[in-house]
Amino acid sequence: MLYTVTGSARSTLLQWFARGLERVLREHGYSYAEPGTPEIKLAINLADAHNPRPYRRKAQGTFVASVIEGEEIPQDVLKTTYPLLVRTLSNVLIYLVRAGDQVHTYFVTLEQGYYPVPFEEETKYFSHVYRRLAPLATSCLVINNEFHPDLEEELWEGDEITQQIYEAGKRLDALNLLPAPFPIHELLSPRDLRHVERLYGIGGLSYGNLSARKDRTRFWMSASGVNKANLRVVGQDILLVKGYDPQRNVILLSVPPNIKPRRVSVDAIEHWMIYTEHPQVGAIVHVHAWMEGVPSTEVNYPCGTLELAKAVAELVRRSDDPSRAVVGLRNHGLTITGPNLQDIFERIEGRIIRQVPMS
Repeated sequence: MLYTVTGSARSTLLQWFARGLERVLREHGYSYAEPGTPEIKLAINLADAHNPRPYRRKAQGTFVASVIEGEEIPQDVLKTTYPLLVRTLSNVLIYLVRAGDQVHTYFVTLEQGYYPVPFEEETKYFSHVYRRLAPLATSCLVINNEFHPDLEEELWEGDEITQQIYEAGKRLDALNLLPAPFPIHELLSPRDLRHVERLYGIGGLSYGNLSARKDRTRFWMSASGVNKANLRVVGQDILLVKGYDPQRNVILLSVPPNIKPRRVSVDAIEHWMIYTEHPQVGAIVHVHAWMEGVPSTEVNYPCGTLELAKAVAELVRRSDDPSRAVVGLRNHGLTITGPNLQDIFERIEGRIIRQVPMS
């Protein structure tokens, strides 16, 4: 497994952190490679809070963890750190603040979650950092889409199921469960936006998604980077997922001809696994919120990874009734299955906690 370190350690804290993290990576079999090597799996990007620069990946499979030193413990961690995560084009941001003899460490994720790593004796501390980082860095993204202009003409304008998804998006908005799409275009240069588009095909970040089964093998799902409160246009706001090709690791979609489609939500692989295994599941809703007493995944794998999809699918499988399961995604949110969207909303209304607990 190859890793690299890029950027400049401008402070003694960043130098100490970089040395400790490199040491624990080598102890676990990682080998150093020069920045820019396409086969790099993990890039440690040492960045400046006042002028954060990205590590420009050469391959989609490179996981970037940016490390930034802050001047003081933030009152609002996400407000302070999330723009830095976006500006550095990172998968995760490790935000460090020295306070006397202590180092406060926050892991910040693209899913708008964060959690602290306790400061311990040095060896234990870096082992803890590694345990948090390694599962994320070694996860496998399933975010490539293949569009087939073979959607039946009678579905070009949608059907009763897409109308239900539209109404469900409105309902999520009314429940205040749709964080506004993050305006990455306001933080990134045109060059960096093109880089994100080339690697991941997205030009914006939005949170949460909805889907509903069309038939035995297909389901409608909200697109990536769109306002979930206004899901209207087939092929752009809502897409028909018809399969997954594991050999090529690509999601297959049917779209109308003569339309430039948007990508489906990154969680499509998770929904595909659940619908394929459980024919009685007719709808799935994912929100960045919480409910008391739900079983939860153990690792906060990134959205769109095979590992997250498998972890969620396993918890659905274990539930008393997979067709009406509520599953927690650690430091992230909820995935809820139901026979239909109406059933899901009847079960969650009045029970939702907007603040996801971090651990």
